[in-house]
Amino acid sequence: MTREIAAPTASRLADGREILFFSSDGPPALGVDHRDLPPRPTVPVTTVRRDPTTGDNVIIAPARQERTYKPPRTMCPLCPDPSGLSSEIAAEDYEVVVFENRFPSLATPAGYVPAPADDADGLRRESPGLGRCEVVCFASDHDGSFARLSQRHARLVVDAWSHRTAELLARDDIEEVYCFENRGEEIGVTLPHPHGQIYGYPYRTRRTAALLRTAAQYRADHGGDLFDAVLADEIADGRRILVRTEHVTAFVPYAAKWPVEAHVYPNRHVHNLSELTDAEADDLAAVYLVLLRAFDALYDAPLPYIASWHQYRTGAAEGYLHAELFSIRRSADKLKYLAGSESGRDAFVTDKTPEAIAGELRKVIG
Repeated sequence: MTREIAAPTASRLADGREILFFSSDGPPALGVDHRDLPPRPTVPVTTVRRDPTTGDNVIIAPARQERTYKPPRTMCPLCPDPSGLSSEIAAEDYEVVVFENRFPSLATPAGYVPAPADDADGLRRESPGLGRCEVVCFASDHDGSFARLSQRHARLVVDAWSHRTAELLARDDIEEVYCFENRGEEIGVTLPHPHGQIYGYPYRTRRTAALLRTAAQYRADHGGDLFDAVLADEIADGRRILVRTEHVTAFVPYAAKWPVEAHVYPNRHVHNLSELTDAEADDLAAVYLVLLRAFDALYDAPLPYIASWHQYRTGAAEGYLHAELFSIRRSADKLKYLAGSESGRDAFVTDKTPEAIAGELRKVIG
């Protein structure tokens, strides 16, 4: 039985974008967004082009060049501002907030109906950049981080992700929902306020398509589920297990690509976050916090990382909800750069064995 998620408090920003407040202690006190913002486009301003040599989709979004870049703290667009003059969030305070990105890579304007696709030209295929891009503010504390949230607060973030996943997967213009967090300047973060993003893609991304192809081939060859088999094998081996609870298992994968990497699986096979029970969501939030705190304990400075959630539609033939957390830092003072082999051929070379990575993380987990 899946859990009930309280409906967020909904409001609108000055340009009409939706903003949602998720709270554990009742509705927040909201202000009014008084900023003078340009009107939202009535047609898509980004496009998706298909690379004819690989079949990859590439989002062309030149307007994102104008997105907010390292503003002074007093002008942080993610801090609460009850005056409604300098921030996206016109409120005295908040717990978790989700709003439509002001500079989206993908967006479907209200009432927009795309023209039928024209595939006559086999080399040049372009479609409007439909979908949805949202910002998820994990907390109002500008100097905070996900790792420093309480377990109750982290669970509220999980509920916000779950709510948005269910809502976005129900849309006809969205094929895949991706929740993620970029953390640290080394990763490319330009707003230090603790936040993540949600992308609703109009197509299946390359990584997801590859995972599903491999899973389908495994089923054809072995008659079982690939992700069930991976989890069972890691548990049986034990050398790379980091945390295991009643409902959740975290481990370093057998063929880890990154110098710090951990995967998190619910023990029960579910497709996306909205299918979790209350007990599973509690455990997931707790284990996730353990891993993020372990990441930060490895070296003398907070670890730059990407947290990437893999989700699939309920009832899909293949797919298993899981998170991948990874960092480009390979030692206290060195980064792993994606150079020729990784960037040019997507052929990873790693400097650490997965068993060594697991040992380092277990040491700081305690």
